[in-house]
Amino acid sequence: MAKSYVKFEVSKEVSDKALEAVRLAKQKNAVRKGVNETTKSIERGLSVLVVLAEDVEPEEVVMHIPMLCEQKKSHIVFVPTKLALGAAAGLKVPCASVAIEKNADSEAMVKDIVSKISGKSAAAAKPAHAEAPKAEKHEKPAAKPKEAE
Repeated sequence: MAKSYVKFEVSKEVSDKALEAVRLAKQKNAVRKGVNETTKSIERGLSVLVVLAEDVEPEEVVMHIPMLCEQKKSHIVFVPTKLALGAAAGLKVPCASVAIEKNADSEAMVKDIVSKISGKSAAAAKPAHAEAPKAEKHEKPAAKPKEAE
């Protein structure tokens, strides 16, 4: 069963590219590992791409990250396991989330990933129902001041 925080499905090709981008960014120390560091990076506007594992338990730990990315206009991609994400980030333990910050080496790969997921994330961000157009307000004419008698 898919987790509630996973907004869209990602192909194996895209998830592999995301893990490779994490490896490249790790070499240049442009990676923030873990939920707390990822959250700080997003809030400060430093993250270019957020990589989030799909198998996080309990899911409440990372539920805020997709909404925060949407608010801060940061891109997000999901990978199947936190074990693979931790290994890509250079850790010997699983990692729930990683934020890739601005760097030159992984920039081209990040742009490629973003181009592949942009349609999916935009579709996930759209509400299911369209908003009704707002009715125009008609202004009342200003009341004339009463003259003193």
